[in-house]
Amino acid sequence: MHNAPAVAIVILLVGAVASGPVAADQQVLLREQSLYHTILVVAEPTRRCLKFSVRDGTRNQSCVDPHDPKRMVFGYTRMMMAALLVVPEPQTVLVAGLGGGTLPTALAALLPDVRIDVVEIDPAVVKVARTYFDFQDSERVRVHVQDARVFVKRALQQGRQYDLVILDAYSGDYIPEHLMTGEFLEETRKLLTPDGAVAANTFATSQLYDYESETYRLVFGQFFNLRVRTSNNRVIVATNGPLPSRETLRANSRAWRPALGAYDVPITSYPRRMSTKVDWDHTKRALTDQYSPANLLKGSR
Repeated sequence: MHNAPAVAIVILLVGAVASGPVAADQQVLLREQSLYHTILVVAEPTRRCLKFSVRDGTRNQSCVDPHDPKRMVFGYTRMMMAALLVVPEPQTVLVAGLGGGTLPTALAALLPDVRIDVVEIDPAVVKVARTYFDFQDSERVRVHVQDARVFVKRALQQGRQYDLVILDAYSGDYIPEHLMTGEFLEETRKLLTPDGAVAANTFATSQLYDYESETYRLVFGQFFNLRVRTSNNRVIVATNGPLPSRETLRANSRAWRPALGAYDVPITSYPRRMSTKVDWDHTKRALTDQYSPANLLKGSR
């Protein structure tokens, strides 16, 4: 499937996971049953969190520090900013999956001329993000209540393109299966501008690791794997053509370091951690619309 010469970046984003019941020192500000989740907004001693209730407890989707709202609380959101090392000045961004709006809010502030389309399937999540997490949509930050795969298909039909696509799709257990397959990634790749990119946030310890990695390899060819010891997440940064050089990554990290300091993003540490080593079993099958076994999602994370 990898046959296009242009560079492209897409960001596939998955929320950090923390499970368990609501603790005694936490205050539930909202509990709402939507069409897709039981949604909770919980005030903790040092942060406010959006959680989805699942079978084995609750899992964080997004958290903010009310005393330092710019600071990215989760390691995976900080790691996702590595996409700016490959596409340092995107003009058009697609974010599929809103959560509390951490990434679109940060990108809108960091890139004042950027146009951002946010796709969120659950209208209740949009309401919660606006009410409890200070997410603000506007003429240049537009929200579309729709399934991400449907949005991508229609965007292709309409001839739209994006420099950066951020897939922040998370069902509570994992990424929705139809947003993990080779067919979907191929559609997403076609949505990118020649200088665009793909960054995918997944679990570093998931039993799907080999399958996901092989799927990205088949669609995009060689890609960067970003892992840090303090996070259970890994971020894939894939391109539609040759990967940028290490010197380019380092130069872009130095340029972005002052602006990202307020977000607590150690951006200059990422270039040396972005590996191209094949650290998965490449004999595993790629995920497809016909082969995306749900039982694999039940493995260790």
